[in-house]
Amino acid sequence: MNTDSFALRHIGPRRSDLPEMLKTVGAESLEQLILETIPNEILLQKELTLDTAMSENEYLEHITELAAKNKVFKTYIGLGYHQSITPPVIQRNILENPGWYTAYTPYQAEIAQGRLEALLNFQTMVTDLTGMELANASLLDEATAAAEAMTLLFAVREREQKKNNASKFFVSEEILPQTLDLLKTRATPIGVELVVGNHEDFDFSSEFFGVILQYPGRTGRVHNFKDFIAKAKEAQIKVAVAADILSLVKLESPGHFGADVVVGTTQRFGIPLGYGGPHAAYFATKEEYKRSIPGRIIGVTKDTDGNRALRMALQTREQHIKRDKATSNICTAQVLLAVMAGMYAVYHGPKGLEHIASKVHNTAATLADALERLGFYQANDTYFDTIAIKTDATKIEYLSEGKEVNFYYPDNETVSISVNETTTLKDLNRIIQVFAEAFNKETLKVTELLTGNKIPKEVNRKTLFLQNEVFNTYHSETELMRYIKKLERKDLSLNHSMISLGSCTMKLNAAAEMLPLSDPQWGNMHPFVPVEQAEGYQQMLKKLENQLTEITGFAGTSLQPNSGAQGEYAGLMVIRAYHESRGEAHRNICLIPSSAHGTNPASAVMAGMKVVVTKATEDGNIDVDDLRAKAIEHKENLSCLMVTYPSTHGVYESAIREITGLIHENGGQVYMDGANMNAQVALTNPGAIGADVCHLNLHKTFAIPHGGGGPGVGPICVAKQLVPFLPSNPIIKTGGSHAITAISAAPWGSSLACLISYAYICMLGENGLKKATQYAILNANYIKERLKGQFDVLYTGEKGRAAHEMIVDCRPFKEKGIEVTDIAKRLMDYGFHAPTVSFPVAGTLMIEPTESESKEELDRFCDAMISIRKEIDAVDKDEPNNILKNAPHTLTMVTSDRWDFPYSRKEAAYPLDHILDNKFWPTVRRVDDAYGDRNLICTCDAIEAYMEA
Repeated sequence: MNTDSFALRHIGPRRSDLPEMLKTVGAESLEQLILETIPNEILLQKELTLDTAMSENEYLEHITELAAKNKVFKTYIGLGYHQSITPPVIQRNILENPGWYTAYTPYQAEIAQGRLEALLNFQTMVTDLTGMELANASLLDEATAAAEAMTLLFAVREREQKKNNASKFFVSEEILPQTLDLLKTRATPIGVELVVGNHEDFDFSSEFFGVILQYPGRTGRVHNFKDFIAKAKEAQIKVAVAADILSLVKLESPGHFGADVVVGTTQRFGIPLGYGGPHAAYFATKEEYKRSIPGRIIGVTKDTDGNRALRMALQTREQHIKRDKATSNICTAQVLLAVMAGMYAVYHGPKGLEHIASKVHNTAATLADALERLGFYQANDTYFDTIAIKTDATKIEYLSEGKEVNFYYPDNETVSISVNETTTLKDLNRIIQVFAEAFNKETLKVTELLTGNKIPKEVNRKTLFLQNEVFNTYHSETELMRYIKKLERKDLSLNHSMISLGSCTMKLNAAAEMLPLSDPQWGNMHPFVPVEQAEGYQQMLKKLENQLTEITGFAGTSLQPNSGAQGEYAGLMVIRAYHESRGEAHRNICLIPSSAHGTNPASAVMAGMKVVVTKATEDGNIDVDDLRAKAIEHKENLSCLMVTYPSTHGVYESAIREITGLIHENGGQVYMDGANMNAQVALTNPGAIGADVCHLNLHKTFAIPHGGGGPGVGPICVAKQLVPFLPSNPIIKTGGSHAITAISAAPWGSSLACLISYAYICMLGENGLKKATQYAILNANYIKERLKGQFDVLYTGEKGRAAHEMIVDCRPFKEKGIEVTDIAKRLMDYGFHAPTVSFPVAGTLMIEPTESESKEELDRFCDAMISIRKEIDAVDKDEPNNILKNAPHTLTMVTSDRWDFPYSRKEAAYPLDHILDNKFWPTVRRVDDAYGDRNLICTCDAIEAYMEA
């Protein structure tokens, strides 16, 4: 075996397994299987132009050399990004722990209780600090959260405001520049008019439905918004506040003053800067808006035995239900980062956070005092961590870079300095020295911190926060380490067994790909430093863009979208801009197949398009005749088609070139959803099928971990005509010559996570990427054939092949009283996470094994499914007390003195012998979703406090 080959480590089946697997699927070779699976006319005719694959060791040497090119200066730019300290106990036990970063979204709550508890902690932390009633489990970044706040407030306008078309949204000029840019992107397509100005001059006109304020402001000033919010309420104008979460330890919460929505980022709660992300934003609001809140909410409910259990509440995150009526297209969270931020609060507790926030404020006050004593004018009469020095900024900028110090320069007469948790007395003295030297002054030295008093008394925090036991218990490393481990043990992750979720591509997240994330040369880079300081990042990001452009067969790439939903939206906004540039702004019809993921129609509506649904044939393919008819009907206004390829049904539709041709003939563009790109890489590509733009889920195809439900990264790749419209950033230049405004806050989105996909491509190379796709297809077809005769596969290609995933029909078992959910829960007893349940067809399982899984693991999964089929056959419909309906079985059940079930304990817990060697125990019985939705509890309070009388 070639021990230098990363592909041999990444791809699960061994070479010796190939003959038996091919025999099972009925193919002479991998090449034959591919020819019988993918239509010949879209197969690539030449190899991808990529560098030779690196070994793991070569890659790690390469990435270390690149990291050394990053100049990590002491940076005080602020603007929503601040260096923080990641406690080593959190870095080691969460960020670097596959038990946390390889878990999937907690759709199967019974085997996700650890993550759910960690997210409940996060929500409690956010509601406490913001003073709001309800918080979600995080959003993508502060700018996105602010845009979602605007959208929510627009959706919940008063009846009279809707009647009078109140569509103006006031934005304080103190808003962060990247937030303003993203608000511009989001406002126009949905009919919102932004008005930017000084909140002190706002007239509270009835034309306005909402306002957003920054607290503290962009310049660092802390405003007292109490009277403003009161006046807004009198005028029926709802208020969103973007707030620095660490400042809320010292400042009274916006909720206390009556805010309707509070948003921000939790990056400074122990999350690396990472050149812009990934970070967990927060979104908090009133309970009356619970049905409109974007993203995911974690709630408390009970299980079958009445014990406390957690799960995702309300289904508000689900566009499968609302589709084009969805409030938002966001269907994910930044879970891994939210877990880390929540643990930061758990570790430090209220007293620790008070110490950190006070130290930051005192540091700012000490610096202001020293510079004033040197003769400089400090403009902010109030502040938390940011001071503004009025002087010749060009002199400071020239000298500071030589001293390896970065400040923010909003204009030629202002130097803005934001201190942070890591700022020491030594750092303060270096700053003071820069100012003194720039103006030939004799420097002075500070030896201790002053006590700051620059927070207005009216907004000094008086309300308590983080009084729950969890935030006042785990303050030693030993205790936090054990708490993290306790939660980890409750979650099934890839380090235990295969997670075969269709459409979600839960492949190996290799250690060599993950290691650089812990390197401070990558982690401590602010997104708005001059690009020449980020040479390592710039080289990596540019090469990744080129790699993805080559793989997709397109002409350009933007890495800015920081989730799949953002990628969808970005692709559609680029199409919109393209049509506008040609004088065809009226093109607003978006054709979407009925089988599409629910985010597709939600994204289209957000982009200002009207959704027209096209039919599917009985075999699950797009109905070409219906598509043709609708494309011709809407020819004058056709904007685009949104198509997933291979299809959502797991089939390479042979008519795909005809489909894309039809759209082009009628003036539209083709957007390809990249969810199933793992079945294309190096064999075909979006360019070959005739698409114009696609988004890529780097957290699927390109090995970024799902992190328990995030981070995700969703860059877009585009054809030549769309390159000029790729998104920009208001501070660091990105995008095309006619760039649309920002899609996410940071110039290159979640740059730190992009290291993972860069590693994946560098270490696989063209040949490894091709093998990965081939084995993904082989593994899927192997499962299909092994399950033949036990379960029916709904859709296949013209030659009976599945793509990289398949849909297994569980509806026939209804005659036995067994639902697909029962099978999903029973799989937990076998040590497996269920495949995707009831998508895209109700009553089915969509199975995707990925190329990472070995033949042995595939066989274990198939054995489990076949065993479950035998259990179904043995079920009496009239006897609900059966092994499937009672699944999953917990350790408490199996060890109880009482056993009231018509099957043995062994059958319940150890249905197959190999489970004895590696048993995973669900920690709760089946959760009661309906109870939880009737009794919405989204914080750490004990469920007994909410129990129905």
